[in-house]
Amino acid sequence: MNFHLPSRFIILWLLLPAALLRGGEIKVSVAPDRDDWLYKTGEPVRFIISVTDDGAPVKNAGINYTIGPEKMPAPAKKAVVPEGGLVVDGGSLAGPGFLRCVVNARVAGKTYKGIATAGVSPENIKPTQTEPEDFELYWKNNKAELAAIPMEAERTLLPEYCTGAVNVYHVRIRTLATGLMAHRYKARVYGIVCEPKAPGNYPAVLRVPGAGIARRVPVNTALAARGLITLGIGIHGIPVNLPKDVYEDLDAGALRDYRNLNLDNRDAYYYRRVYMGCVRANDYLVSLPNFDGKNLIVAGGSQGGMLAMVTAALDPRVTGLAAQFPAYCDVTGYLHGRAGGWPHMFAPDSARPGNPAKVETTAYYDVVNFAKRIAVPGHYAWGYNDETCPPTSIYAAYNQITAPKTLHVVPSAGHKTTPEQNAAIEEWITQTAKADSRP
Repeated sequence: MNFHLPSRFIILWLLLPAALLRGGEIKVSVAPDRDDWLYKTGEPVRFIISVTDDGAPVKNAGINYTIGPEKMPAPAKKAVVPEGGLVVDGGSLAGPGFLRCVVNARVAGKTYKGIATAGVSPENIKPTQTEPEDFELYWKNNKAELAAIPMEAERTLLPEYCTGAVNVYHVRIRTLATGLMAHRYKARVYGIVCEPKAPGNYPAVLRVPGAGIARRVPVNTALAARGLITLGIGIHGIPVNLPKDVYEDLDAGALRDYRNLNLDNRDAYYYRRVYMGCVRANDYLVSLPNFDGKNLIVAGGSQGGMLAMVTAALDPRVTGLAAQFPAYCDVTGYLHGRAGGWPHMFAPDSARPGNPAKVETTAYYDVVNFAKRIAVPGHYAWGYNDETCPPTSIYAAYNQITAPKTLHVVPSAGHKTTPEQNAAIEEWITQTAKADSRP
């Protein structure tokens, strides 16, 4: 017997499964019970948790969650989130730091994550890192060694990146080599410089890169069009415009763990050449005939935030800096029971916990020991939910700065600045660089 449905029912039958299977955006929202996410030591912290599907509450969503000082182990708990949300007790901290609530919800067979990080008197966080007695002498000697090396600067026009108002060049500059028999080798720092075409004298901005080994061609014609010479550099001693697979091969091979290479030797450590390469990049900028002779800004995020702060402390020609979620801050925090900065070389799961030679080397490179030597205005930006550069470590360095400083915090932000922060950073750079350059 043949059975036929009317065509309108067939159409409804075909559409109905699609409607039922189409899931909305599942979101796990976590937030402290204070709008500014800030508490004083000893005050109770509570977190509000909700699970939604396209904005509508998910009924009785099951979750696993942990609450404790960021980056530290914490016991897992289970709960069910009612439609109106769930409030959980986060405890308190007896000392300054950050409490983090991490929530994982299981919805329709998939896991969704949300986090929130409450600040507890962060302005009182102090560093755990020590300072070597010869810290200043060590870097003075390094800069003297660099100064004795000629720049041998070369640059090549890149017509494909030029605009009607800006010329773009790939630059190659000699810098300090490190390691065994370093005196025999000519190390280089490479980058992209963007210059206004119009005659005149202009402020300069050094852009320093985030971590990693990837093809990044740091062209910034927008700032150059606004009247600033910009130089974006790489740190690995190779051109910044090579084919993508070159960087992938290096990342998988020789430079895989570059941030820890020769960590047991302060003179051969990877970042020695990097720090001096940033100073050498400034040598190049101030040598340009169209540099205004007075305004030099350095800016970057993550590893770039670290390098911006270090360069500002090392180089008295720098007149301002912009640093976002700086890395390498108070990396010894883990040895004192709290979060340390990226690259987390002393984290409990690291192969290097407590190695005396490596700990000693980090004292010469940690941002906290440079931060107290920053003498120029700075713009700083980050969020409390950063899982790469923990805010505990960042504040350990930031609190050492006595120079004028502007801080733009978006508590819910992670390891990425928001559009509002980006706009504020660019405006600050432009205004600060030009402040003293007007006729």
